[in-house]
Amino acid sequence: MNLKQAKNEIIKYANIVDSKGFSPGTSGNISIRYKNKIIITASGTSNGDLSQDDLVIIDFDGKVVEGKKKASSEKMLHVEFYKKRADINAIIHVHPTFLSSFAAARKSLEEPVMAENVYYFGKIPLADYALPSSKKLVDNTAKYFDKCSAILMANHGFIVGDVDLAQAYLKLELAESYAQVVLNAKLLGGAVLLNEREVAEIEALKG
Repeated sequence: MNLKQAKNEIIKYANIVDSKGFSPGTSGNISIRYKNKIIITASGTSNGDLSQDDLVIIDFDGKVVEGKKKASSEKMLHVEFYKKRADINAIIHVHPTFLSSFAAARKSLEEPVMAENVYYFGKIPLADYALPSSKKLVDNTAKYFDKCSAILMANHGFIVGDVDLAQAYLKLELAESYAQVVLNAKLLGGAVLLNEREVAEIEALKG
């Protein structure tokens, strides 16, 4: 896709994310790998009200190379994810209610509760708390990028990456549903976990 199409793809999924209530106010940021650069939402923008001018292009040092606005303050989190994973071409960082509740409680989503989540995520780990936008936050989160494409950040939110924005968004939606199911199951006395054999059978489906 050309630059305009790439930006429109971000705007499309930003609107969806906003309509689902996953990025209240001006929270959250979205990016895609574009050639040897990154297109990312600008700082202080609302995902539900983006224009082409609200998207900037940065290099892999985090420097704006095209666009008049300041890049998202979480830009280096995106940069590091792309650096570590050649298979990741799109990233969504947002604050959905249920996932953020687990992040606020500093609880990971690693127990084998639902077959779909074992299949798609394996585990969703929790990165230790650090000040948002800080290098420490990048360091704390990046150590999970090698093996995980979805990570909770303590007292902060959730980040997910995939081959394109469509897949990244579907993973986001699935993860948020997963968090809600786990929380609801706790109200019912706790989920019955899948055993090791059942987990192995699910993982074998990946071929």
